[in-house]
Amino acid sequence: MKNTLVGIIAFLIMGTMTGQDITGDWNGLLDIPGSPLRLIVHIEKTDDGYKATLDSPDQGAYGLAVNTTSFEEGTLSLNATDLGIQYSGQWKEDGFKGIFTQGGGSLPLNLSREAIEKIKRNRPQEPKAPYPYYSEEVSFTNASANVVLAGTLSLPKKEGTFPVVILISGSGPQDRNEELLGHKPFLVLSDYLTRKGIGVLRYDDRGVAASTGDFGAATSADFASDVQSAIKYLKTRSDIDVSKIGLAGHSEGGLIAPMVAAENDEVAFIALLAGPGIRGDEILKKQGALIERASGKPENEIERTSEIRKRIFDMVIQSKDSEVLKNDITSFLQEVLKHKPEEVVVPGMSVEKFIDSQVSQVVSPWMLYFIKYDPAVSLEKVSCPVLAVNGEMDLQVPSKENLSAIENALKKGGNTNVTIVEFPGLNHLFQETETGAPSEYATIEETFSPVALETITSWILDQTK
Repeated sequence: MKNTLVGIIAFLIMGTMTGQDITGDWNGLLDIPGSPLRLIVHIEKTDDGYKATLDSPDQGAYGLAVNTTSFEEGTLSLNATDLGIQYSGQWKEDGFKGIFTQGGGSLPLNLSREAIEKIKRNRPQEPKAPYPYYSEEVSFTNASANVVLAGTLSLPKKEGTFPVVILISGSGPQDRNEELLGHKPFLVLSDYLTRKGIGVLRYDDRGVAASTGDFGAATSADFASDVQSAIKYLKTRSDIDVSKIGLAGHSEGGLIAPMVAAENDEVAFIALLAGPGIRGDEILKKQGALIERASGKPENEIERTSEIRKRIFDMVIQSKDSEVLKNDITSFLQEVLKHKPEEVVVPGMSVEKFIDSQVSQVVSPWMLYFIKYDPAVSLEKVSCPVLAVNGEMDLQVPSKENLSAIENALKKGGNTNVTIVEFPGLNHLFQETETGAPSEYATIEETFSPVALETITSWILDQTK
């Protein structure tokens, strides 16, 4: 989920030092264990300072915006509030040396003018062209949002009429392959489905890669409207069986698919891949404690941070004014961090900057919507066949709580065509795992468990006979 450790990277804008031209491109390497990521910062001069965009080419993300910056006494402080990103760097001779922070975790990040070569990773499941099926670059418009979405439609053959699945990505800016830490799970899933006779439409999120729009200003409801536009587009094509258009959503995508199906009876089926079944604040509370425990954090510290999360999320649930909420959270954190701030504040960051980054992340449009949204609202209205699958070792969307909630909500609404599957030993990405911790994602060569691929595909084939 958006929380988190696997979200896409976006941040940076530069200040200036006397006599130092900082316009142009800056390169850095975020040394995530087992899967380092290249970052490229593009800086332009403006009338009142600078503006910048960020590329994360290893994740297929380009032109990501930065929100605020300050540069005082040689220290560069940067904040991308939409994604909960903060950077603090000190000028050192020919670049910046600093700390990158997101979701409570931090890593060193240095920026220089020197380009960094693409990092090669072993991903044995990634399919290579030429493919034994037809593939077409497509685009479609969400007219209500003035967004053009670009993607790839793969069909078993060029000629014919086929059922199709629309893939809906998880949280954070994702390209059509849902590329993450060197993995391309949607490319692997799309290839597997198409080889079995199912067409697949996958597309770049709004504001990502070849799609237009502002990702940072969007909520799950906005992304649901993008899916509705994808359905409308597919219905214009003669090679699509319009009675067999289904949705498959991963993580947040598994929240969005029921939102769409609840309002559109033309959706033939939905597959929820590690999709949320409980309200956002409950997921984030459980997720935070599980990930901290897997990382070896002491139980007394886990209890403290869990209580902090609970208090903040309660404020969000009860809030009606975002400015009041900002002040309330700021005051609460200032009081909390008077005592043992080292247990909460990431190394290398001041208490003030830590509080600012946390408040900015919580009050972003996406996070406010996610924390308050209860998936049961849509699930109870879904009447089409539903597959809900989860990895037993998923620490981001805990399996038992969410699968149970999904099943109960569907049955409460009268849906009897429900299949629930929990995969032993699989994590949030459906990889075979030791602990389920997000820190393992990059180090695992497997992109998508063959058992999970076959289960999902067999169920979809049953729905499209």
